[in-house]
Amino acid sequence: MSEDARAQAEFYTHALGGEILSVMTHGELPGAKEGLKNKVVNLSLMAGGIHFLMSDSVFEPIIRGNAVHLSLEFATEVKARDAFDKLAKSGNVKCPLEPAFWGALFGHIEDKYGVMWMITTAGLTA
Repeated sequence: MSEDARAQAEFYTHALGGEILSVMTHGELPGAKEGLKNKVVNLSLMAGGIHFLMSDSVFEPIIRGNAVHLSLEFATEVKARDAFDKLAKSGNVKCPLEPAFWGALFGHIEDKYGVMWMITTAGLTA
């Protein structure tokens, strides 16, 4: 759920690569209220190799929390740093992307939409 699903989806496709696959608005539904016509009912996007479904929260306010963290593992440091830097723009870096004790890079971000992300690279193999 989002306060502005289109803007948030565009942010993720820019940060992670990908594309918005489809958007349906309340205006496409029968009997839609005038004030909701441009609000998103269902938005589908592929970003960072993940299929996301989003919609605008129109019936209740967004309540941010820390119960869910999305974790993305990248094959290379370059790709991990690129995604980390883009997701961190106007957000809050909780833990910088740096070497972790398990042999991978790890970083933790709260993006500008309040979504928590853990970015990592594949660990070293023995």
